[in-house]
Amino acid sequence: MSSQNADVVLVHGAWADGSGWAKVIAPLAAEGFSVTAAPLPLTSFADDVAALERALERKTGPVVLVGHAYAGAVIAAVRSEKVKALVYVAALAPDEGETVADVFYRGEPHPQAPKLEPDSHGLIYLPPDAFPTAFAQNAKADALAVLAASQRPISPASITVPVGRPLWKDRPAWYLIAEEDRMIRVDNQRYMATRMKAEQRSIPADHMPMVTSPAAIVDIIRDAAAAI
Repeated sequence: MSSQNADVVLVHGAWADGSGWAKVIAPLAAEGFSVTAAPLPLTSFADDVAALERALERKTGPVVLVGHAYAGAVIAAVRSEKVKALVYVAALAPDEGETVADVFYRGEPHPQAPKLEPDSHGLIYLPPDAFPTAFAQNAKADALAVLAASQRPISPASITVPVGRPLWKDRPAWYLIAEEDRMIRVDNQRYMATRMKAEQRSIPADHMPMVTSPAAIVDIIRDAAAAI
């Protein structure tokens, strides 16, 4: 049983998996939170939302739902009444009728952002050289090796579907802005966070703050949990 007032569900984005949350999971668990790193198949937006709904079914208490990058769209598409607060970590937040691609490609990309295109199987992988230059440029070599080795591709079907009414219109939201993000530009993050009317925090972090600045994520989750 959790000794805290909320369960925490962490949702990874594209080119990642649940292991990326390790430095966030450990301190939250030590504080008595029930923590789940929910897996997404990254095969289509509908598949990803359904997978997250299944993970939420397994929770018994109120949930703080945390999404990184692409998962920001997924956490806003679930309809579970257990979700009481949303936390966005350098995450994408399309509004009703928009696609993930619409907000991802908003504005000029960072000069070091990778060029992305599907492979012969129709899946989008992150180029290996993008991990140290754009995905997690502040990470140490051992962390970069794990990130590159465990990357999971995303299907275009996950990012080209217009979303419905996002849950952030009906739940309180927090947004952790990564000021040194080269995948989702900081001005784009501020635009989405402001549009959401989220409580904003900014930190000097790259696109993977759960690896390079985990304490800031723990803090914002703790505050979201306290608020519910």
